[in-house]
Amino acid sequence: MSVLETILDLLFPPKCPFCRKVLDRPGICPKCEAALPWTEDADGLREGPGGLRCAAPLWYEDLAREGILRYKFQGASALAEPLGGLIAQCAAERFSGGFDTVTWVPVSRKRLRERGYDQAELLARAACRLWDTEPVRLLVKTEHNPAQSGIHDAAARRANVLGVYQPAEPEKIRGKRILLVDDICTTGATLTECVRVLRDAGAEDVVCAAAALTRLGKNVYKNAK
Repeated sequence: MSVLETILDLLFPPKCPFCRKVLDRPGICPKCEAALPWTEDADGLREGPGGLRCAAPLWYEDLAREGILRYKFQGASALAEPLGGLIAQCAAERFSGGFDTVTWVPVSRKRLRERGYDQAELLARAACRLWDTEPVRLLVKTEHNPAQSGIHDAAARRANVLGVYQPAEPEKIRGKRILLVDDICTTGATLTECVRVLRDAGAEDVVCAAAALTRLGKNVYKNAK
């Protein structure tokens, strides 16, 4: 550890991203790790229309939901590192050897100005740091559509995201096997549309990973994506 890192740890000691307890090293405290709603092996993979396959390490509830909401809406961008690490581990276990390029579901320019950061991009970058690589911007959001959290009907959610994403650099998509990263997978409408755009642009395959999945059949739309 460098002198600068030592000084920074003294001034700003690492804290558990969920309970804010001061830790000896960056990560999640044992108490929160035990309390997090981990997905089971068989349940941590969401499949849907258009060949959607999305893996996630957590259910979007309880402690995980509280942390992700702080991350998205209260400026807790430091949560990107532990959540990105969980995504990296989950994706490696579920899709080992199944992707050669990593990208993310982008927010609109308006949302980026409001929030100050793109939450899915930070997650993708945190995951890629563990693989000693960099994610590639392959999608742009061309319209600032209404938030998915305010739409409860599944068909309306699909319609709300139709056509709002476009390929950023098609030449970087053709023939690639892509891991698409997002924060939450609720019904999968957003991810399904992004997968469609990437495949239409020539991607060989697209798999998805999120920090959390909602349980099917639950009322999970509030503040979800």
